[in-house]
Amino acid sequence: MNNFEFFNPVKIIFGKDQLTKLATQIPKNKKVLMIYGGGSIFKNGVHATIKAALKNFTVLEFSGIEPNPKYETAMKALELIKAEKIDFLLAVGGGSVVDATKFIAAAALFNEGDPWEILSKHRPVKAAMPFGVVLTLPATGSEMNSGAVITREASHEKLAFSSPLTFPVFSFLLPDAASSLPQRQVANGVVDAFMHVMEQYMTYPANAPLQDRFAESILQTLIEEGPKAYANPDNYEAMSNLMWSATMALNGIISCGVPQDWAVHMMGHELTAQFGIDHARTLAIIAPNHYKFNFENKKSKLAQYGERVWGITAGTLDDKAHAAIEKTVAFFHSLGVDTKLSDYTRTYEGTAQNISKRFTDRGWIGLGERQSIKPADVEKIVEMSY
Repeated sequence: MNNFEFFNPVKIIFGKDQLTKLATQIPKNKKVLMIYGGGSIFKNGVHATIKAALKNFTVLEFSGIEPNPKYETAMKALELIKAEKIDFLLAVGGGSVVDATKFIAAAALFNEGDPWEILSKHRPVKAAMPFGVVLTLPATGSEMNSGAVITREASHEKLAFSSPLTFPVFSFLLPDAASSLPQRQVANGVVDAFMHVMEQYMTYPANAPLQDRFAESILQTLIEEGPKAYANPDNYEAMSNLMWSATMALNGIISCGVPQDWAVHMMGHELTAQFGIDHARTLAIIAPNHYKFNFENKKSKLAQYGERVWGITAGTLDDKAHAAIEKTVAFFHSLGVDTKLSDYTRTYEGTAQNISKRFTDRGWIGLGERQSIKPADVEKIVEMSY
């Protein structure tokens, strides 16, 4: 096992009828900005419940956060925060709203130029506004970590940042609020959580059996409970298990002491930036071919995954590893998630070359758990994904 440090200060409040506690989690006399996306929080009753719970607070609202949150929209929220002297932010919705709020919290106190440089040049975050989360959609795990991904529409870039100062103070997790989600969003949540685990698990053996089994248990739970929630989002028990699995997939626990990959995400982000494809679906496009291209480096872990998660016992180590990849693809397909770029766009020619050039221009010349994936390799993986 590798050396590691673990820190996670987020208070989790999970389940039904929990929003009555919301006012006790926010310091008194704070001016609150509620940040959300479209109209789902009105349909599921969350908006009204929050307003009632915070009746003794001054609460302003900012809506319109996109499924892939945009820098341009975040900057509009920043103008409101400064004009109204907001003290506390409340992200209400899914991971995109949470990601946007993290960036807004950091950008509001950033005094060293263009806040985009927090993402583009990894400028350190030295201060951030406090914020809480009311989660209504299981997927990203952003409710219990310090990272965020933001898209800049003007340049078609999707970049990430993380800071110890951008953990939520608290997160309410509301599985019942997800009962009205469209099946597509539930499927995206299952795949997103699944791939978060895989990025931290599908590397090479590091003699970290506890982390491996943590990761495998999350994958198994997603395989068992994800299809139930997909078939019936109103299934509270299935949605509860999906939501908690998605949180546990990216709160830092399973990454302790093990190598991590994240090349799939870096390539997938480019597909979202260029084509607007749902984040989870970009991961489903790239991952199988990433594993095939890097098969020799990953086959030990692939075979372990096949045995422990999918129950594959027949054949050689290579046979089990190949079968595990196919099982993964079949699982995505069972959720209605296509796994080829050509399933989403007809204008895919040249995409691989464009992404490879972008990575070269950014100096991203060594991706993956061994930093061995070069831009030329990225080009081949993306081409395999057409």
